[in-house]
Amino acid sequence: MPAGDPQRTWFPRMIRRLRAEWSPDMSMSMLIELRDRLDELLHQIRRLGNIKTPMFTCPKCGKTARGAEPRVSVRAMILFLGRFGIASKEQVKALEKAWTKYREVHQLDIEGKIQPVSACHNGKSE
Repeated sequence: MPAGDPQRTWFPRMIRRLRAEWSPDMSMSMLIELRDRLDELLHQIRRLGNIKTPMFTCPKCGKTARGAEPRVSVRAMILFLGRFGIASKEQVKALEKAWTKYREVHQLDIEGKIQPVSACHNGKSE
């Protein structure tokens, strides 16, 4: 594996796993679990391949630091089902719509985790 792939998120092993484990009749919770496994695989591949994130320099202060580690979001996983020909355009569109609704109803972040309640409103909307 080339060590010079700092911005890469989807590796062949991840695509193979997505092909093998995705099913059109998966529940949203199963879809989130698949995302969790793919995200863990991404971090394992990057760790074992010693793939570091790119360096960035802040334009304001000039400080240089590594960028954040890439993550697999549920929506990205859904879109990649279409990109890699695993699901049809129609399936991807329907799944993306269902995910958006599910995420809003259950107040989940992009990774399918429960969003923390805002301290300034104690969970109440105005």
